[in-house]
Amino acid sequence: MLLSTTGGEQSPPTYDVREHYTKFEFRVPMRDGVRLFTAVLVPKDASLTYPFMLDRTPFNMGPYGPDEYVSVSLQTQAFLEAGYIWVRQDVRGRGLSEGEFTHVTPHRPDKRTAADVDESTDTFDTVEWLLQHIPNHNGRVGIWGVSYDGFFAVAGIIDTHPAITAASPQAPVADLFLGDDWYHNGAFQLAKNFEGATGFRPEAGAPPRATVPFDYGTSDCYEFFLELETLAAATARLPAPNAMWDETIAHPTYDAYWQSRAIWRHLKNIRCAVLTVGGWFDAEDLMGPLRVYREIGANNPDVDSSLVMGPWVHGGWGRHDGRRLGSVDFAADTAAYYRERVVVPFFELHLKDRGDPSPGHAHVFETGTNVWRRYPAWPPPEAKPQMLYFRQGGRLSFESPTESDASDSWVSDPAKPVPVVGYTAATIPDEYMVSDQRFAASRPDVLVYVTEPLDDDLTVAGPVSPRLFVSTSGTDSDWVVKLIDVYPPDRSEPADGGPGGGNDVGPPPAATLAGYQQLVRGWPLRGKFRKSFEQPEPFEPGIVDAVSFTMPDVNHVFRRGHRVMVQVQSTWFPLMDRNPQTFVNIPTATPEDYRPATQRVIRSQRQPSGVELHVLRP
Repeated sequence: MLLSTTGGEQSPPTYDVREHYTKFEFRVPMRDGVRLFTAVLVPKDASLTYPFMLDRTPFNMGPYGPDEYVSVSLQTQAFLEAGYIWVRQDVRGRGLSEGEFTHVTPHRPDKRTAADVDESTDTFDTVEWLLQHIPNHNGRVGIWGVSYDGFFAVAGIIDTHPAITAASPQAPVADLFLGDDWYHNGAFQLAKNFEGATGFRPEAGAPPRATVPFDYGTSDCYEFFLELETLAAATARLPAPNAMWDETIAHPTYDAYWQSRAIWRHLKNIRCAVLTVGGWFDAEDLMGPLRVYREIGANNPDVDSSLVMGPWVHGGWGRHDGRRLGSVDFAADTAAYYRERVVVPFFELHLKDRGDPSPGHAHVFETGTNVWRRYPAWPPPEAKPQMLYFRQGGRLSFESPTESDASDSWVSDPAKPVPVVGYTAATIPDEYMVSDQRFAASRPDVLVYVTEPLDDDLTVAGPVSPRLFVSTSGTDSDWVVKLIDVYPPDRSEPADGGPGGGNDVGPPPAATLAGYQQLVRGWPLRGKFRKSFEQPEPFEPGIVDAVSFTMPDVNHVFRRGHRVMVQVQSTWFPLMDRNPQTFVNIPTATPEDYRPATQRVIRSQRQPSGVELHVLRP
């Protein structure tokens, strides 16, 4: 959900929007009198009627002016070719819209006056205005959006307007503290937040000011943030005031600020078909689509709610071919398949009555085998939880430990944090989501557990849940767990081989896939939140405590001959900020607060640590 002026759109050279559409601009009044700037692309062929497709954005939807046409993504192009009245709108306080902008607008379930507005009412009022003022429509409206726009799509279908018959929230922001964008289980996502804050301009008005790139002064983001030492020092490097950053670090616990913005808590009274879209390798909003899909199904049992998850980075299904990510080849143009076979047919069915309903409510790409799968629900009901236990000598096994007293330990030093990738990078590369972990496995501050080579394929489908018993010599600590697919040592395919046109992140340093340790899923928990995200608690030095959390789902097959690996560490830098390992308010921590700590993981019969997987096909 990086706040930019582009919103992630990328222009292919093959489609000229102005040849087929005429652009109009309006200021649409809301119930409280605020007017929202709205651009409408109307098909030039007036012999037909068309449904509306609405995208509401905080990204400033310029270029402005009836003769200026926005560049479109491959996903947008697919819809324009199919024929829709295409509507984009600046939300309150952004671009040329009036009103005050509020980050991730809290939903107001109890509305009594015209002043009680939120994104649900603004969407309702916009749809009502479009139906009354734009000709040649068929009376139906679809709503969609990616990332932050995805949040507005989700919020807009609460108390759904009767004309909205289909919606597709894509990589929607659902909870910024528990798993999307800004915090992951309370761990501050340092580099991405800093990048977003340097590009954000809070003001609205015409014309929107261009973003001036921030000068990091180095091509190594690890080095840049390491030299800053503290989160307070990072704050001092930003243009001041910086509303987005300041608001984010001012709320380092799951307080009322974050809870009021957790839109998943309000997904009720939805009366349209919903296709929620996400990417297995989305570094920003991976939890969002899984949470939105789950909550819509739980609260609206009569709604046609489906989930699509592909092997994509953030928004990659709309901008790339989805064939590769770094060293990993998915063996097909997965994004084109999605556009042609999934998302366009979904809207054509519900907005134009064309085509037949697709069987299955979960259309998910299975990595490892590189196959699309359909299931009646996600996770598949037949996927059963099984524990993989940490064992003596760095072994990983489905058999629980038998030792009465056994543990492994390491020293975590905030001054020497574990990097997120094993090569120099100017920013956090999207490729880190599948990056080779051999560099980390060789570090003394990373625990490594690995199975024997598998005799048969192991299919894991659903959430991944570390269940740890730990202690620390400090009073706070982060616990990062990584699930890894270890390729056989005789794998001969070059890591940088195969067709190009991947996710525009560039390949990592040239290597072969022999022994490659592919990250399948990694996730942190800030230890002070092990019992409550609202009320953090310190660790008592040396005392064993339980640490359990849930990582985002996977749909992956560990092939026969591969091995399953789990790595455990306490830093992952600069993806997340460093924990001082003392119980302090991290945004105001001083250099003296950052101290080395001895971390210990228990793996005994009474306190068996491991990772719970949902195994579909052993």
